Amino acid sequence: MYKIETRKDKIKIVRTILEGLVLLAVLFAAIRALSIRKSYEPYDPSNPAIVSGADNGFIVVSYFGVDRQGTDTLISTKQLDEQLKALHDLGYVTVSQQDILNYYQNGTALPDKALFLMFEDGRRDTALFASKILEKYNFKATILSYADKFAEKDPKFLSAKDLKNLEKNGFWELGTNGYRLSYINSYDRYGRFLGQMTSDEFVRVNQYLGRDYNHYLMDYIRDKDRIPVESRTAMEHRITQDYRYMEQIYTEQLGSVPKLYCLMHSNTGRFGNNASVSAVNAENIEDLFEMNFNRDGYSCNNRGSSLYDLTRIQPQACWSTNHLLMRLWDDLPEGQKSSILFVKGSQALAEQESENWLLKSGAVEYKTDRIILTGLPQGEGVVTLKNADAEDVQVSVDLQGNKIGTQTIYLRANEERSRCIMVSLQNDHLVVSEKDGGSRSDLFELDLHDLVPVEDRVSVEEDDRDALTAEYTMRGRFADSAADSLVFSAAARKAGQQQADTVAQGAEEYVADIQINEQGDTNLKIQLQGDTLRVLVNGEDVTGAVGVSVQDAGGIALGASWGGWGYSQRNVADDVYDGVFKNLTITAGDVTLYDNCLHGWAKVLDVIQNAWNVTLNWFIENL
Repeated sequence: MYKIETRKDKIKIVRTILEGLVLLAVLFAAIRALSIRKSYEPYDPSNPAIVSGADNGFIVVSYFGVDRQGTDTLISTKQLDEQLKALHDLGYVTVSQQDILNYYQNGTALPDKALFLMFEDGRRDTALFASKILEKYNFKATILSYADKFAEKDPKFLSAKDLKNLEKNGFWELGTNGYRLSYINSYDRYGRFLGQMTSDEFVRVNQYLGRDYNHYLMDYIRDKDRIPVESRTAMEHRITQDYRYMEQIYTEQLGSVPKLYCLMHSNTGRFGNNASVSAVNAENIEDLFEMNFNRDGYSCNNRGSSLYDLTRIQPQACWSTNHLLMRLWDDLPEGQKSSILFVKGSQALAEQESENWLLKSGAVEYKTDRIILTGLPQGEGVVTLKNADAEDVQVSVDLQGNKIGTQTIYLRANEERSRCIMVSLQNDHLVVSEKDGGSRSDLFELDLHDLVPVEDRVSVEEDDRDALTAEYTMRGRFADSAADSLVFSAAARKAGQQQADTVAQGAEEYVADIQINEQGDTNLKIQLQGDTLRVLVNGEDVTGAVGVSVQDAGGIALGASWGGWGYSQRNVADDVYDGVFKNLTITAGDVTLYDNCLHGWAKVLDVIQNAWNVTLNWFIENL
């Protein structure tokens, strides 16, 4: 029998009890965060406050997927909750697939603020994390899947049994992305022909690709010289066979083919990049499905749209809530734009910050130690600091908006900012400029990539070698036979051993295009005194003393603006930009003009909350 004999024994028992209580608390929170207790309640079509009879069409928002913490492509549960809350608070009501069919086929009125929600790719984590949020706002959504994932039994994707269970509580209905996600006519960025790839193969090499590839249903299969290797009859048979495989699997596994289809990929003009290919897709789509989403980038559909050419907006994981709302605002007809009210943050914080800042254009949300400033489409968002007329100032801020775009600190500015000093991060370049009488003069510019140490840079030769190695490794991993796998693995080892000069040895540097969703995180310290300005980037003085001619006292403002289309492997077109200003402090001598850093207990509580979320996330993802 265990005896408590010493103080150390007592401490051990107390610690064990406390650890057990914490474990139980985390387990309880994890189960509560995932369990569904309610059923979906459809809207009341007889309620004139919901359905007035006006024809406003409907908007469609489609997410790639959901992750508890978020990734570069999957939205976090926190962001999803905030975005769906905003739509719910604006009065949006979700509609079903049958509602859309009735709207087009029978002329049935939709809710005045009709929202159709989709989640693509049929990921298990999407259903796990989104279901509770749908329940919270009584929203219905369609989850799309690939038929071939049922046979693969990949744990990342929902099985047929999972999909049937999702339908039971009414928050979900089913759609499909097709039989499979597969690629043809693929080349790496060095022009090497990769040909056909499955989605798993694509993931292994996509960091070495540009945009030179196509989806399986979009074109003829071609050789390395881009000449078709199949006849029109063979192409038609190949594509039709994909639809037949899909039909067979859904019929066997689910009892029927879903009504809704999303053709991959979108925005091809019709149903493919080639007229003959488009024709065979059209025939199969209209034979199997009752509706098809054929486009993305625009959210609004109305009676002028076709059931087989519907459009959706696909929020990126990095979008703020106001970013989504701004895109919807831009898409809506002029008479409906006023229905979009942008979020400002929690009421207490928004009221507090409204005493400090005046919104001039765009939208702004205040979140603890961050100011998220959303620009107008192809325009700028601006907030000005109230009652701040200063000449000499010091500014410290972490700029965390995406690298493609412009985040600006305006100093010594008049009300119209036609006379001011500007310190900007513009498409990952530091730019110092000034305006005097409206004309702009650039005083300093630095590509932030120039701050990367030479030893950390990659040469074209090294990248070319790594791309070839990745290709052979991928071929070996997914080879049809053990013998082929050994051949490709040997080729990968040989390719990886090739000599390649480094940048330090004088070789040309490989500089990757900045992705449109590539997040930045740069600390700026600005020192403005008299006729000189100095900027430190991540603690390094990069400008030295820059002479400025605008020397009168003036206002202080923040700006966020679109930086051009930028690069995106998925060819995402987005003309709205979020500037993120974190840990912003502005001082004039000994006077603090503004400070949104966390201090004291607020900082301690933030650390505790983050630690709790990390623990809870681990339990949820590993239950």
